[in-house]
Amino acid sequence: MSDVALPSPSRPRRSRRTWYIVAVVVVVLAATALVAARRRDKPTPVVTEKAVRASITQLVTATGKIQPAVEVKISPEVSGEIIDLPVKEGQAVHKGDLLLHIKPDSYKAQVEEQEAALRAARAAAVQHRAELAKADSDYQRALELFKEQLLAESDRTAAQTSAEVAQAALQSSLFEIERAEGALRQIRDLLTKTTIVSPSEGVITSLSSRLGERVVGTSQFAGTEVMRIADLGNMEAQVDVNENDVVNVKLADVARISVDAYPDSKLEGVVRDIAASATTKNAGTQEQVTTFLVKIHVTGHSLRLRPGMSATADIQTATVKDVVAVPIQSVTVRRTDTSLSPEELEKRTALQAGDQGDNQAQVANETLDKQKQRLQRERLERVVFVKVGNAVKQRRVETGIADAAHIEIKAGVQPGEEIVSGSYTAISRKLKDGARVEIEKDKG
Repeated sequence: MSDVALPSPSRPRRSRRTWYIVAVVVVVLAATALVAARRRDKPTPVVTEKAVRASITQLVTATGKIQPAVEVKISPEVSGEIIDLPVKEGQAVHKGDLLLHIKPDSYKAQVEEQEAALRAARAAAVQHRAELAKADSDYQRALELFKEQLLAESDRTAAQTSAEVAQAALQSSLFEIERAEGALRQIRDLLTKTTIVSPSEGVITSLSSRLGERVVGTSQFAGTEVMRIADLGNMEAQVDVNENDVVNVKLADVARISVDAYPDSKLEGVVRDIAASATTKNAGTQEQVTTFLVKIHVTGHSLRLRPGMSATADIQTATVKDVVAVPIQSVTVRRTDTSLSPEELEKRTALQAGDQGDNQAQVANETLDKQKQRLQRERLERVVFVKVGNAVKQRRVETGIADAAHIEIKAGVQPGEEIVSGSYTAISRKLKDGARVEIEKDKG
């Protein structure tokens, strides 16, 4: 009986196991694709608001300090010891009130000295006048004798010279009198300035000297600052406006001022001065800031403002009425298609740089950077997303001025259209033209 080969029982089992594995993999891949498809098709939750007609006021916000519009620095023109100081900081003074008195002894002594010098000059002038009268008489007598040929030519000349010398001496003494009178007036003026009175009505906001201290003063430049007098009824907000915003600020613009010390009150103001030159802080660093000082006159108020109080001013630089407005966060930017991509531009400029030679490579690289930046700017446009049914339509818009909440739409949106206003992530990144959306549910 011959042996017959029987089929192995393990071979069918392996085939069935392989088919099982393949089936499982297919199911997993299908499920993954289905989930991914569902995720792609899942609507993006958004918040919408309707475009409306409204009035918009553009604001420029800046911070600074409350300061008196008029503040006088009191600095003496004479030097010496303060022997009388009848005022104190915070005291109200009237025009002509005594502020301080500097010891006048040395100035009185100089007055007496100059008075003596003036008397001496006047006495000398009297003497020279008498000498001139005698010299003139001698000259006239010599001239008559010379005409009668009774006197020599040399004697006549000597008499004439003596008369001229006497005349010059008298003239010199008269000049000396004028000099002495001028010096006396000057020292008397300095003597009067040892007593300093208030030049105007106001309040003493700063008092930096004390009784008994010595102060330095000259008429050529400012001396020791003793005190400051300010009119606290005439205050202004001095704020620093960024260089990008100052171009929108104009004289007579209306402003609303918030003072930190009075959080529940708002002050009205008017721009009365804009600095012609800028102030730069942290120059040469990454924190460099360039600002312009703007002074805002504070109009009628009942608050007790003090110099140095922190303030924030909202300057109204422009107003439009009855315009189409949407929430400011609804406007975003998207790229537009151009015939020349940044990569192509870089390649083309690099070839140009190679043709120009190594010496001009740096210039070519700088030109490339500028061209790339300009192209990037040109590839951006402002858009909003308009909800139409269950999808959004990307709409290019032309914008105008904006306030804290809304922005003017000059073209691209009609009143009543439903505009996507949130979330920020959806507007700035997720949404595209034709994307499906749903109104976000209130999580509260």
